[in-house]
Order: sequence, then structure tokens, then C-alpha cells
Amino acid sequence: MKRLIISLITLLSCASIMAQEAVSKDSSLVVSLDEAKQYAVEHNRTVQNAGLSVKQAEAARWQAIASMLPQVSGSLGYTNMCGYEMSLAGMPVPMNPTGELGIKATMTISGQQILGSLISDLAKDMQDVAKAKTIQAIEANVTNVYVNILATQETVDLLRKNMVNLESLYKMTENAVKVGAAEQIDADQLSVQVATMESAINNTDRAIEVLKSSLQLLLGVDASTEVVLSNKLDDILNVDEAMKLLSTELVLEENYDYTLSKQQAELAKKQVTMKAMEYVPSITGFYQYSGKTYFGEAEGMNMTPPNTVGVTVSVPIWSSGVRAAGVTEKKLAYQAAQNSLADTEDQLRVSDRQYRYDLVSAYDNYQIQKRNIEVTQRVFDNMSKKFEYGYASSLDVTNTSTNLITAQQNYIQALTSMVNAHINLKNLLNK
Repeated sequence: MKRLIISLITLLSCASIMAQEAVSKDSSLVVSLDEAKQYAVEHNRTVQNAGLSVKQAEAARWQAIASMLPQVSGSLGYTNMCGYEMSLAGMPVPMNPTGELGIKATMTISGQQILGSLISDLAKDMQDVAKAKTIQAIEANVTNVYVNILATQETVDLLRKNMVNLESLYKMTENAVKVGAAEQIDADQLSVQVATMESAINNTDRAIEVLKSSLQLLLGVDASTEVVLSNKLDDILNVDEAMKLLSTELVLEENYDYTLSKQQAELAKKQVTMKAMEYVPSITGFYQYSGKTYFGEAEGMNMTPPNTVGVTVSVPIWSSGVRAAGVTEKKLAYQAAQNSLADTEDQLRVSDRQYRYDLVSAYDNYQIQKRNIEVTQRVFDNMSKKFEYGYASSLDVTNTSTNLITAQQNYIQALTSMVNAHINLKNLLNK
């Protein structure tokens, strides 16, 4: 019975491993836009590196704090002078083998250490903001690529439907040429347009594959994993929400770029104070225990006290201007950081006006191109019917088909521009 149970467990384990390998070789990931953004935050390597930077800053912070706490070290030693005897006032003093145990505790406090711990706190806060900014950028890129894929898929479906109509018209024209009811030039023009439409579809399919590869990279999934989008374009394209941003005012303190620039200026200011702390005395205290054993032999001359306590105060007196020059350098760096902060504030206000203008312009163009592709589609359908009944030429069909392809390209470009303008303003306002 035991052998049977062990065999069954082994068989089930092997089957589970084989199933997992099969899934890993041919797996897919079905995600909505919100799920894709969350997945990217959890698996994107750039975000992971930002998280590691936060942990590094936290470790550096604790290093700065721990440097002001007691530091304890121990030592073990063995000494053998090979039977040597020292003569002291004519009397031999044996130098027997000894074993030594030493324990030393030290504690140093200086102004630079105190300021260093405060600076490390600020550095950690800066890494937190940098991580949030990275997440914001990754989510924006995921949204952009996700919407582009949906828009491109929607338009390529439209082109495929029109491709069927064109091929039907081409076959009809070829049959008419055979019975003498149409000229060969009409069939040739339609054949070229069929090839043009097919090329446009193939190019669009390749563009979709490139976009999907970009999405895989953003999500941090393997290239063999197929990413399936569960949202439709109408589900996530909220134009009203985008336009509501125009009524939201810019708050500089909520912008990540401004926050980072402000923190950098504060860091430069603390660096000035930290450099000035070189003028401040530092205090070091220590306790040392030293123990010896002679391994059962007679004790020789032992001049090492078992317990030692000491305090040292180091006072800087003269450095030939080195410290003064260092303080001046940090003050100049602080002035430069303040100038950068002022530039950042001005740039953000200019960007605020520009992004609002871009969003309004992109919205207007999107509405025009959306209307244009609908009208162009109706014109193409109408011209196709007229051609079937002999009221339009092949050139008319060719022109309307070309216009439809151009309208499709303009629509994707307008949609992309509006999404980008929305994301830029949204990130600027941090909403």
C-alpha cells in the first residue's frame, strides 16, 4: 500500500510538471486596460528597479543611523615566544605562551553623522517619489499602446470588410470584360486597388504585432506569451473625462517633477549644513576589555590592564581654508539647485498651457477625423453600388477606396494624438 501511494504521488507530480511546462510554452494573458496597468506595475522591470532603489535608500538610511550607535568588535590571539626569558633587574622573567581575548566597544558622534542621517531620510523620500513617477510613466505607456492596438484593430477590420467589396467588384468587372460589357482598363484599375488595399491591411497587421511586442515588454511577460485585450475601444475611450481635465488647475506640489526638484534643492541646502559641521568637534568614547591566560604556566610580566575606558574630543583648529572652500562650494551648488527649481516651475506652467492647447486641438481633430471616416465609408459603399449598376467608373471606386485608406490613417493618428495629449495633461496634473 505504501509503495502504491508513493507511486501515485510521483505520477501526479510528473503530470503536474508536464502540464505546467505545456502551459508555459503556449500561454496567453487576457487583460483589461486596468489589469494591464496593474500587471505592469507588478512585473515591469523598470518599476522593479525603482523599488530596489527605494530599498537601497532605506538601507543607506539605517547605515547612517547605525554609525552613531555603539560598535563592538572582538578578537582572539595566541602568542608563543619559544621559551624566551626576559631579564629584569638581573632576574629572569619567563615569557610563557599566552592566549588573549579582547572586546572593544566604541561610539562616535559628530555633527556630520547627525546631518547624514537626516539627508538619508530625504534621499529615501526622493526615491519614493521617483518610483511613483516611474509607475506613472509605465501606466501612461501601457494606456497609449493598449488604445493604439484597439484603434488599429478596429480600422483593419473596416479595411478587411472593404477588401471583400473590392474583390467582389473586381471579379464582377473581370466577368464583364469577358463578355465585352466592360473594358480591361477598368479591371486593371480595380486589381491595383485591391493590391493597394491588401498592402494597407498587411502593413496595419504588422503595426499591430509591433505594438503587441511593445505591450509585452511593458508588462514584463515572455515573448511567447500572447497578450489578449479584453476591452473594446468604446469601453475605455472616455472623451468626456479627458475634457474635464481642462477645468482642473495645476497644483505644483502634486507634480512629481516639481516635488523632485524641490527635494533636490532641500538636499543641496542640507549639504551646506553638513559641510559646515566639519567645524564642529566630534566625540568618541570607548571601552576595552583584555584578558590573558597562560595555559597553566607561571604568569609572566603582564602590563595589559583588563579594563580600559576612554573619551576623546576632536576639535578642528586649522585646515588652511579647505573647510571654508568646501562650504562655499556647497553654497554655490545650493544656488544652482534653487535656479533649477525656479526653471522647473516655469517649465511646468508653460507645459500646462501647452498641454491644454494640445488636448483641445487634438479633440477637435479627432471629432473631424471620426466623422470623416464615417462619411468616407458611406461614400465608398455608395460608389460601389453605383459601379455595380454602371453609374460610376472604376476610377471613381479607386479614388474613394484610396480616400478610405487615407481616412483610416488620419483617424488613427488623430486618436493617438488625443490619447497622448490626455495622458500628458493627466500626468502633469497627477490625476
